[in-house]
Amino acid sequence: MSDKQKTIKKSISLTGRGLHSGIDVKITFNPAPEDHGFKFVRTDLDGSPVIDALAENVVDTSRGTTLEQNGVRIATIEHVMAAFTGLEIDNALIEIKGPEAPIMGGSSKMFVDAILEAGILEQDKVRDYFIIPEKIIFSDEENGVDLMVYPDDHLSYNILIDYNSKTLGNQYAILNNISDFSEEISMCRTFVFFHELEALAKQGLIKGGDLDNAIVIMDRVVDQTEVDRVADLFNKPHIEVNSEGILNNIELRFPNEPARHKLLDIMGDLALVGQPIIGKVVATRPGHHANTELAKKIRQEIKKTKLKKQVPVYDPTQAPVYDINQIKKMLPHRYPFLLVDKIIYLDDHSIVGLKNLTFNEAFFQGHFPEEPVMPGVLQVEAMAQVGGVLVLDQVEDPENYSTYFLKIDKLKFKRKVVPGDTIIFKMTMTQPIRRGIVAMFGQAFVADKLVMEGEITASVVKNRV
Repeated sequence: MSDKQKTIKKSISLTGRGLHSGIDVKITFNPAPEDHGFKFVRTDLDGSPVIDALAENVVDTSRGTTLEQNGVRIATIEHVMAAFTGLEIDNALIEIKGPEAPIMGGSSKMFVDAILEAGILEQDKVRDYFIIPEKIIFSDEENGVDLMVYPDDHLSYNILIDYNSKTLGNQYAILNNISDFSEEISMCRTFVFFHELEALAKQGLIKGGDLDNAIVIMDRVVDQTEVDRVADLFNKPHIEVNSEGILNNIELRFPNEPARHKLLDIMGDLALVGQPIIGKVVATRPGHHANTELAKKIRQEIKKTKLKKQVPVYDPTQAPVYDINQIKKMLPHRYPFLLVDKIIYLDDHSIVGLKNLTFNEAFFQGHFPEEPVMPGVLQVEAMAQVGGVLVLDQVEDPENYSTYFLKIDKLKFKRKVVPGDTIIFKMTMTQPIRRGIVAMFGQAFVADKLVMEGEITASVVKNRV
C-alpha cells in the first residue's frame, strides 16, 4: 500500500450532551501533522492535558471506551474514532470541553459530516500500515466472545451478534471496503435493551441518553405501566411499545442496524492500535472490552515485529554490564543450571545477555552423542534467566527475590544451537510490571541468525526467609 497519510483541512466544532454524564460538551476537530496520530485534549482542565488514543490507555469499557493518561480521563470516544478511521484519516487533535465525547445521535454520522465539511487533506508521508502476519485472537469462552484478525490483502470486517433475544435474533454485518463506511455504517445507532435502562440509571449512567439517539429493544413482554414508570425515571414523555419489539418513536435504518453499530464500535476501538491495519476482522459478540483487548494484542504484535528487525551486536572487546560473578549475586542458579555468562546491554525495559557453548556442557553428552544439540528447553531456561536479571535489576535487594515461569507462549525454534556457538538473548518487556507479574518477548540469536523466539510471563516473588 502506498497511499498517503491524511488529516483535515481546517478546525470544526460540534456541541452535544455526553451520553453518561449528561453534560453539555463542545468537541473540536483540528488538523495535525504527519505521524501525530490521534490525541484528545481536555480543554476544560487546567493545562489542557493531552491523552493519546492508544489501547494501553484504556481503563474502562463498561458502557463505552474510556481512556486515561497521567490521571486524566476522556470517555465514550469510540464513535469519534470510528468516524476518523472510517474516513481513512490518520492525524487529528481532538479538543473536548468536558469528560466525554458528545453522543450526537448515537452514531458516527454527525462526526463524519463535520469531518467532510472541514475537508480532508492528503499529506506528504506514506501511511504506515501494519500487515497482520498471522492470526491474532481474543476469546472469552464464558460469554461466547471470539474476536480474530486474519492476514488478508485489505481491511474488512465480519460481525455476528447473538444476545438470545427473539427481537434481535442472530444478526450479521459485513464491511468489505472501508470506502463504504459513510453510507453503510456511520449512521447506525447504539442500542440498549429495555430491561437494562433502570439499572443504568441507578448507576448514574445514561444521563444524556435519549430515545432519539438510541434504539431501545423490548426483548420481553412489558406492561405499559412499566414503560411509563421508566419514562418517568428519565423525565421523558410516555410512549408505547410497537409490535416489533422496538419503542414506537424510532424506525431502524437497516434491518441489521444493531449489528452494524457493533461493527462501528469495533472500528473505533481498533483505531486505538495507533496505525492502520490490513487484515480480516471476524468478531462474534464483540464489545468494548473484547475490542480493546484485541487492539492491545495487535499492538504487542507490532512491537514484536519491530523487535525482530533489531539484531543485537556483541562486541567482545567491550566490558560487560554484568560479568558472571555479578550475575551470581542476582540469580540463585548454580552449576549445571546457570546458563548466562554475561549481560552486555541493560535498560529499564530490555536486556541482552549471552551464553558461550562448548562441547564440555553436560547436556551435550546425551543430547545427542553423535549430533550434539542444545536442548530447546534449556534455550528457553537461559532466555528466562536473562529476563530474570532484567526484572531483578529493578529491585533494591535482588538476592531476596526469585522469578518463576507462569506461561510460555508462541515459542518457535528456527535453527539448531551447537557446540562453539555464542547464543545471544534479547528480552523486552511488552507491558509494565503489575502486581509482580511481568510479560516479556524474547529472542535468541547466533551471529545474525534468529534461532528461537517466544513470549514468557513470569511472577516475581520474595523468597521465604
